[in-house]
Order: sequence, then structure tokens, then C-alpha cells
Amino acid sequence: MDSVLEKLKSDEHYYGEFGKQYLSNSDIITLLNDPKNFRQDKEITKAMLLGRYFHTAMLEPEKVKSTEFLEIDASSRNTKKYKEEILTHNKSIMMLSKEKIDIDKAISTMTNNLEFYEAIYDEGNQYEVPAIKEVHGMMWKGKADIVAEEMLIDLKTTSNIKDFKYSARKYNYDSQAYLYQKFFGKPLVFYVVDKTTYELGIYHPSQTFLEYGKEKSKCITNFIVKMLKKILNRTSLKKYFKKKSVVWLQIPTDLNTQAERDNLMEATMNQLEKIIYKSF
Repeated sequence: MDSVLEKLKSDEHYYGEFGKQYLSNSDIITLLNDPKNFRQDKEITKAMLLGRYFHTAMLEPEKVKSTEFLEIDASSRNTKKYKEEILTHNKSIMMLSKEKIDIDKAISTMTNNLEFYEAIYDEGNQYEVPAIKEVHGMMWKGKADIVAEEMLIDLKTTSNIKDFKYSARKYNYDSQAYLYQKFFGKPLVFYVVDKTTYELGIYHPSQTFLEYGKEKSKCITNFIVKMLKKILNRTSLKKYFKKKSVVWLQIPTDLNTQAERDNLMEATMNQLEKIIYKSF
């Protein structure tokens, strides 16, 4: 176990082939929006790049000088200057200086707030801590931003902090909160900064919020059992499920009855089966 966790500290292994033997909370977004590309290598997007920069600058500032975070003073990514720079640096995407300025302001807003600063940088805190655990019979992985004495702290940016408690379910933070609490045995708390207004907020997941996350993960287990029974005998399945790795599926939580959720689950599984069969 210790050797596995040590290996997962490296982003190369956490996001690479080694880490793909475990489910993660990020899998749900891929399966919801682009299931054909589940577990496929994807080019980094603007949101991913800026998100990485934000977390690195907050938690591992010694790494922000990495070539990953090169910036260019261009008005947009459509300019000749920008296109020449990404070719020069052999990059698929680079930060614009104005984007970096906005993220740096969000970072300074967090770090200049005494309550946030003391919680994030409290003595004894651990940063970017990986974990693996069996949940509902499946193996999952996660990497906590901050492991404090009594809680986990997850840093988030948002474009509208007033809607964060609603958008949190849309982005599957409910399942993240549930799973991470299982991984580490501590509650997860979201420390949030608005990228537009620079307002700050601290959000403690409610029991209802956690129950939604639990329901999603349980439904995934049921889905995997059904899928494996149907297609485990296909040798090409090894390409998609290595060492009992599995697929994760979002279950909408705005339905009124269990019957409605069951019907939607069945319809969604049938659609995913068609996608998987078609790819063989």
C-alpha cells in the first residue's frame, strides 16, 4: 500500500497508466460528456491549465516556474504572436498574461485573508496527498489538496460564487466529498474564490449533499456489475478494463422518486452499452 501511494504522489503516475487501474472522481465528467474518450489521453484545455496553475501556486509554489506555466503577452490565442510562441515552445496551449494576472489576483485574495491563510497553511498540514480505497466493492483513488488535522480542504475557483452550492452538484463535488471522506476518514470542506468578483466562501457539505454523492457511487457499482456480466468474455475488453478497472457514470439527482431514477439509470446504461459495443 505504501509503495502504491508513494508512486501516486507523482502526477505522471497518478494520471498515467498506473493510476488508471483505479476509478477517480474526474472519470464521471468524461463519461457524462464524452464517454467514447473514457481513459483516453486528452489535450490540456485552458480550464485545465489555469486550474493547475492555481493549485500549484497555492500549494506547491516552487513549481510555478515550470515550463508548463509559460505565459505570453498576447491579446488572444488567435494572434500570430501566440501561434508562433506555442510552436517555438512546442506547446499545445499557453497561458495568456492577462489570464495569469486574474488567477494571481484570486490567489492573493485567498492568501491575504487571515481565516483562509491560517487554515490552508496551518502547521502540520499535508498537501497533494494521494489515497486509494475500496468503496462499494470497487477500487478508487483520490488526491486531497490539503489534509489538515480535523478536515480536508479542497480549493476551488468559480465564476459565480452565489451559485456555488448549486453548481457543486453539477460538477460532481458531491461525489468527491463523499469519496474523499471515505478515503481519509475526515470531512471535506470547500474553500472557494470567485474569479470575477474575488469574493470568498467556505462550504461545508450537508448530509444530503453527501448522500447524493453516495448514491452516485452505489449506482456506478450496479452499472459495472451489469456491464461486466454482459461483456467480460470479450477479450478486447482488457483495453478498457485493466485489473478490474471500471467505468463511472453520473446519476442525475434532481428526480423526485427512486422509480424515476431507476428508469433513467436503465436507459442510460443501455445507451452506454451501445457506445461500448460499437467501439469493438
